[in-house]
Formats: sequence, structure tokens, C-alpha cells
Amino acid sequence: MTAEAVEPRASLPLVPTRAEQAQGWRAPGQDAGWLNPIRERFLLRLLVRKELRVRYRGSMLGMLWSYVKPAVQFIVFYIALGVFLQLSKGTPGYAVYLFSGIVVINLFGEVFGNATRSITGNGALVAKIYLPSQLFPWSSMIVALVHFLPQLLVLVVGALLSGWLPSPTSMVAFGLGMVILLVFTMGLGMLAAALNAAFRDVENFVDLIVMVATWLSPVLYRISMVEESIGGTIWWWLYQLNPLTIVVELLHVAFWRYSGPVVDKLPMDPTLATPGEPFGLWWAGLLIAVATFVIGTVVFERSKRRFAQEL
Repeated sequence: MTAEAVEPRASLPLVPTRAEQAQGWRAPGQDAGWLNPIRERFLLRLLVRKELRVRYRGSMLGMLWSYVKPAVQFIVFYIALGVFLQLSKGTPGYAVYLFSGIVVINLFGEVFGNATRSITGNGALVAKIYLPSQLFPWSSMIVALVHFLPQLLVLVVGALLSGWLPSPTSMVAFGLGMVILLVFTMGLGMLAAALNAAFRDVENFVDLIVMVATWLSPVLYRISMVEESIGGTIWWWLYQLNPLTIVVELLHVAFWRYSGPVVDKLPMDPTLATPGEPFGLWWAGLLIAVATFVIGTVVFERSKRRFAQEL
């Protein structure tokens, strides 16, 4: 082939023309950064469907596992702590209290763990074809939310049986808690996903963090016990500023504080709570969550061009 024959092909523009851009074409490798999950909704739906199919391939129970795991956790913790250690005697409505914390930790653990492994777990796609990398951790979050819905349904039914009735306070508390939890966890997940692509040890640390988080937030015990032990110290304030502590207490406000026989009623409006109450620090939890999300997004954006090489 002569040089003249090659010349027209070599002169093809690398950047789409205005007409092509108007039709949705763009240069290879260009994306919208953290807006990719919004712009590439079709691809995001495909990844979510793929994750759900792979998760339950060959499984007899399928989505029923979304009920089985939290049910077993609840039974074990209720017997060990509520019955043997008799925490249920000092905590009216302990079943609702316990399960509202369990669903928070389960969602945190699944989003955090799945997002951390989202890049390495989709290594074949990342290395062979171009897809906006942000779609992988975001699809992991949506899959976790699909598994969260059955647990939330069980919690609502249990709270109703305990005498709980929905109120503006409960709706506000639940909405704030979910926003803080998802923003905070996605920030951690994208940060861990970027690091895990280079250092596979990160996913093992994530499992440890989830385990520790279960005990460093008021899921299994009353927060008043922590205040009695370390109240008035810097550790007490750090404990309260833990976003998971704030989220768990917000869900307690949403489903437990005003249900059944609970007698220690608190201010109906969580925004008017005293600073000493963790759910009254929702604004601090939201700020920490947003800061974590920004840091995780920046690190992920700067690392994503090396994913194919690192995998």
C-alpha cells in the first residue's frame, strides 16, 4: 500500500465533528466524571442486572437470602445479648431497636464491600473494553439497595406490630439517615476501590472495618451505656461524631423512639435535639459524609486511568 493510500485514513479527525457531537458521539476515553452514573443510565441498568444475575446464579433461594442473613443475625444477637445478657429488660422494644441497627450495618457493609471489589471483580470488562469506571461502584450500591428493601419491609412490619405509626419526624429521620449513610459509604467505597485495584490487601481491611463498625455504633447496645462509661471525654465526642452512630440513632428515632412501650420520649423534631444526642448532630454527619464522598471521588477520578494496567 502506498503512502498516498494511507494519507486520507491518517488524516481522519480524532475529535468528533459538531454534527457528530450533536448526535451524541464523543472521542474515545472521554466521560462525564462523577456524572457518569446519571449520563450513562442505560449502561448502569445493564451492570445492575448483570450483578444480580451473577449473584444468584445456581442459587436455590435467590433473593430469599436477603431475608435469611438478617434473620439469622437478629436471632443470634437477640438470644446472646437480649436474653443471655438481659439487655432486652432494660430496653423496651429491644427487637425493633436491634433490627433497625442491623439493617444499617448490613447496608453499610454490603455497599462498602461490593464497591471496594467492584473494579477488581469486573477486571475483564475494565481491561478489555472502555466503560466509565464510576458505573461499577454505583451499580454495586444499587444492588445493595435491592437487597436492603426486603430488610426494610421486615423492619416496618415489626415496628407496626410494636405500636409504631409513621409520622413526619420518622420520615425526616429516615430520609436523613439514608442520605448520610449512602453518601458516606459511597465515598469510602470509591476510595477503597481505587486503592484495591493497586493493593489487593485493601478488601481484607474493609472486612475488618465492617466488623469493628458493628461494635463501635449503638447497634447491639444502648448508647446510654457508652455515655455512662466514657461520657465527658474526647472519646465520647468522637463516638458521637461517627457517621454510623448518627445514622443508627436516626433510624432509632424513625422506628423505635416513638413505638410501643418506649417511655424515654425525645424531642419530636430531630433538628431541635440537644447537642449531646447523636441524632441531633445530623448536620455534622452530613458534612463528614459529603467530605468523604468528595475525597473518594477525587481519588477515584485520578486513579481510574491506571485500572487497566493494574489489573
